[in-house]
Amino acid sequence: MTESYYTMRWEGDALGTLHMIDQTLLPEHYVEINTATVEEIWAAIRRLSVRGAPAIGVAAAWGVVLGTQSHRDQQRNAFNERLQEVSDYLAGSRPTAVNLFWAIERMQRVAAGNPEAAAEQIHQQLFEEAAAIQSEDERMCLSIGRHGAELLQPDTGVLTHCNAGGLATSGDGTALSVFFAAAAAGKTLHVYADETRPLLQGARLTSWELQQRNIDVTVICDNMAAQVMKEGRIQAVVTGADRIAANGDTANKIGTYGVALLAKAHGIPFYVAAPSSTFDLSLDTGDQIPIEQRDSEEVTHGFGRQTVPAGVQVYNPAFDVTPASLIRAIITERGIIEGPDTDRVRAHLE
Repeated sequence: MTESYYTMRWEGDALGTLHMIDQTLLPEHYVEINTATVEEIWAAIRRLSVRGAPAIGVAAAWGVVLGTQSHRDQQRNAFNERLQEVSDYLAGSRPTAVNLFWAIERMQRVAAGNPEAAAEQIHQQLFEEAAAIQSEDERMCLSIGRHGAELLQPDTGVLTHCNAGGLATSGDGTALSVFFAAAAAGKTLHVYADETRPLLQGARLTSWELQQRNIDVTVICDNMAAQVMKEGRIQAVVTGADRIAANGDTANKIGTYGVALLAKAHGIPFYVAAPSSTFDLSLDTGDQIPIEQRDSEEVTHGFGRQTVPAGVQVYNPAFDVTPASLIRAIITERGIIEGPDTDRVRAHLE
């Protein structure tokens, strides 16, 4: 077991580097990669070495710092141009996770708010802002966990889909922070983790994290969820989110919508755990959420072995959208939104 791990950690001052776990190699190999350029950050986000909406946001903030290091000694106009270039570049890494854009825009506001400052001073402030974003993320995870743990009873079987743990954030995670907080409060849980095809984030990552924290976990294939619910093994479902529309419709890893439908059919509460930064109030409903389409080889050649005949077409959306009507509550660092709809979401965020 790994005694302690950090999804990502900055080493040094404003001219330092970002270290992160290469999640594509878990659980077989625990490897940290050292990223020293914005191109390396972009590639790490794109290939899922770092993934999960909050973690992507934190990584993007650090990517802005890395990408502007080379211009801290130049004139402010040149620095501003580089900042915009870096921001646009990072924004193209993954389209669905709203935290990516939230973090980039927050970094840009730092520079916009200090138009007369020298480039070196602004770069230092960007460094401090990225550190603040990471610290806030860590505190946010703990708050989500405390609020969500209240919804789980002792001796509960819970199902989760994909990975919304510490590996998806810079803290304890979102969905998994609920389990960690419940366990810390003395509640015995048994977690069922969907393997989450095609990249098996549940099998590879969620089970690994829960094992590290000594929480009882069983991995099931995605198509076993209905049977496990029918057998009475599940009393609650908790997942994370990558973007939430103003009405509470929620985008999460592909397969989440199906799990929500199954939970509804079996009378099981379905909860979403996500920070307030995951809400995108510019989108009225989930129909407007952009859905990332990923490479067909993730399906045809999963982990290096061909499992689909050559020439067969593949449809590989990375996310789906769960309607708010299927969600019992959304758990944020601010509290719980019961029966989410537009009015309740806005009231909660205000």
